[in-house]
This record gives sequence, C-alpha cells and structure tokens, in this order.
Amino acid sequence: MPAVNDFEELTIELPDGYHAYARLWEADPRRGAVLYLHGIQSHCGWYEDSARRLAQAGFAVLQPDRRGSGRNTKDRGHADSSTQLIDDALACADFLTERTGYKKIHLLGVSWGGKLVPAMHRTDPTRTASLTLITPGLFPVVGVSKAEMFRIGLSMVGAPHRLYDIPLNDPALFTSSPERIRYLAADTHQIHQATAGFFLASRRMDKVSLKLSEATPVPLHAMLAADERIIDNEKTRAFVRGLNWPSTVITTYQNSRHTLEFDPDRESFLNDLVTWITDPQASVTP
Repeated sequence: MPAVNDFEELTIELPDGYHAYARLWEADPRRGAVLYLHGIQSHCGWYEDSARRLAQAGFAVLQPDRRGSGRNTKDRGHADSSTQLIDDALACADFLTERTGYKKIHLLGVSWGGKLVPAMHRTDPTRTASLTLITPGLFPVVGVSKAEMFRIGLSMVGAPHRLYDIPLNDPALFTSSPERIRYLAADTHQIHQATAGFFLASRRMDKVSLKLSEATPVPLHAMLAADERIIDNEKTRAFVRGLNWPSTVITTYQNSRHTLEFDPDRESFLNDLVTWITDPQASVTP
C-alpha cells in the first residue's frame, strides 16, 4: 500500500489572483490523480475519509475549498459568474497536473460539486480520465423559492454581494448519524449564505452542466443515496442513462442520505469509490 502522510495544506492562486485554500493528499508511489470538489455549503474537511482512502490506494488527491467557502474568508459566499467558477476549477486541475505530471485526471464532485464537474468536462474534456458524481446537485428538490429568486435577480442590478440563505441548514438533510449531525451543527467553516452573484452564477452554470451529452464520452459513475432529501434521484438516473455513453455506472446506497461517507453504508461507498477510480472500465458491467 502506498505511504500516505496525511494532507499538505497549500494555497492555489486562481485566475483573477484570488488565493484559495486547498489540501493535497499525496501517495508514494502514485497511480493517478483526483481533483475532489465539494458542495455548495460544505468544504474539503467533510470528505477527509474518502480522500484518505483514495490516497491509500495510490492517488494524489487535491481538495480545494471553493472561493468564498470553507477556510477562504475573502468575499464570503460570492462568485462573479459561472465562467469564473468553472475557470477556478480548471485552474485547480492545472495545478494538480503540474504537481503530479498527470495530464488526465479523475474529476470527482459531491453535491453542488457534482454539477461543477460536468461543467468542467463540457468546457474542456481533454484533461478528464473519469467523472465521479456523488449525489450530484443537477436536479435539486430543495432550493430557493421563486420569490427569493426574484429578489436575487433584483439584487444583481445594484447589490450582487447581498447575501441570501442557502436552504440546506438542517444537518439531517445530509445524514442520519447523530454524531455527524452534531459535527455539522458545530462546523464553523461551512457557509450558510451565498450572494446574489453566486446564486445567479450557479444557475447559469446549470446550462453548461446539463449539456454534458455534447462532450466527449468518458467513464462516469453516479453514486446516489436511497434516503435522499436534497436531489431528485430519478431525474439524475434518467440524465446519466440519457447520455448513452458506453461506460457509465449508477450505484444507490440503501442506508444513506446525501453525504454518503457520513452514514451506515460508508464502507461500501468508500470501497466502491476506490475500485472505480482505480479502474473505471473494469467497473462497467457489459
């Protein structure tokens, strides 16, 4: 098993000069590289167990905190545009390639990050080894109301940095584990609000993500929770099947909510994740 010395904390300079916090899990020897993107209000700290497991399997894993989230205090909860969000993620991919030498990397996104990853691949498919979408936020069932979206639209005229609540502040949406619920309730690094600019950027990014079928096919695994309370599983399954790509897998974990590694099926999830990233083609049932 490759040696893993926990993670290295570092700063990545994004295209506009913003300095973003990130963690890099290294492995010696390496067999590949994974860019791991978190959700709308989470941060890389939620996903330490899966990152460590991937590093133990021989993968360098880069976990950036999105601008304005996690340990990034500047412009809290804000993004200027969908292009900026996608370019930030591509810059992180470039950093990982430069650090490891792998020109093709595995793109992994959880929840909101699970719609950023398709947008990345749709924008530049040349760097993608595989896509892993963990409870991806492509089709949310929890979101801001139409009235709130109207107010967000008005704010874009003169107050794009005005903050609005993210409607995911009940920890029980993410997990059924009392221990993890307590962790989420006490977590000071997650964000509970985002700006009008971010909400609009996120909505516009959907138009890129949902055109994934126009991108070059690559191995794709959608990993879903049976007790899902944030996204629409059926629409997600239909979207993945509708790609008609030759190498796709959909796995549903029966005893889990949205954050798979927090709940009872975590070991099955973690084992499947490592197996998939190690050899995506072998995980596809003929």
